[in-house]
Amino acid sequence: MSFEPRPTVQPWARVNKSRRAEIIFAALVPLAIAIALIAFGFDRNLTLVGVFLPIQVVSASVVGYRAFGRRGVGDAALIVFVFFLASFVLVLLASVVTSLVTQGSKALSWSFVTQNNIYVSNTTSLDYGGVGHAIVGTLMIVGLTTLVTVPLGIAMAIYLTQSQSKIKNLVRTLTQAISGLPSVVAGLFVFSMVLTFSWEKSGIMGSMALLPLMLPTVARVAEEALRLVPVDLRYAALALGAPNYRAFFQVILPAAKSGIITAILLGVARIIGETAPLLLTVPINNGTSWNIFSGSIMTLPAYIYGYLSSLFSTSQNRAWGGALVLMIIVAVLFTTTRILSRPKSMKSKPTKQKASK
Repeated sequence: MSFEPRPTVQPWARVNKSRRAEIIFAALVPLAIAIALIAFGFDRNLTLVGVFLPIQVVSASVVGYRAFGRRGVGDAALIVFVFFLASFVLVLLASVVTSLVTQGSKALSWSFVTQNNIYVSNTTSLDYGGVGHAIVGTLMIVGLTTLVTVPLGIAMAIYLTQSQSKIKNLVRTLTQAISGLPSVVAGLFVFSMVLTFSWEKSGIMGSMALLPLMLPTVARVAEEALRLVPVDLRYAALALGAPNYRAFFQVILPAAKSGIITAILLGVARIIGETAPLLLTVPINNGTSWNIFSGSIMTLPAYIYGYLSSLFSTSQNRAWGGALVLMIIVAVLFTTTRILSRPKSMKSKPTKQKASK
């Protein structure tokens, strides 16, 4: 007669019911007090910060002290603050998304996405006009900036990680300094060039203004992605007889592909909603323009800014609709890029071959 051994329970898998009850009690009591005060007419924000958070910290610290002694007090307070701030950020994000969808859906339609704003005034019905011309202008300007910036940013990242030059620290410092450049300053710089050399405002000027905003993001994130690749991969490639450049382009760069794609996405997210540089360098056009090198052109940030400052509810709805379209474009670009950059799925395990007789 055979006996199966009892499964051993790991120490961290054991449940202390009394401690769990204390944690639940310490979490619910501050919440109940805060809800009661709000029900009696106290200010929500003041109650949340001045009553709920201090009581929650004290109660969690007591539970932590009972469970782990003095070191449990600091851990409990840290956990409370982390959960509180994370919940605060999530609530803000949910509020922004909810407001955007609620207000923007009033104007969103197929005609709103495809039509331009010729012969459209501030009081024109939402059935006429749209952001089609602004979508075209935004994609052209951001696309041109991306085509120029991505090779430069990746080249800078390769230089900073692979070169032994003494000036690479200076290049890294300048890159970090440019990353803090206000967008309006970049727009003013290009605008001053337009005035100095008597150039024409156009979409390409807007791309020039966005370039110093996107370049540091791509370069810094791509540099970190290349640094995260294990050095053993390079050594293995060199040990097999591969030249240094082939070891980099065939081993290190493919290993950092996901991080480089993330750098590109963050760079696009950095510039796609910028308004000030485009207002200073790109003339506004209510019609659809496909010429990025000359003439006026509309962009989504400029469209949103122009209609949001209006006093008419119809124009404000158009601004909310433009903001919703901008967020949808960003979501589509990010999702598509992630799907295309996903590694190929592992093939299913081969079935066991029958043993030969």
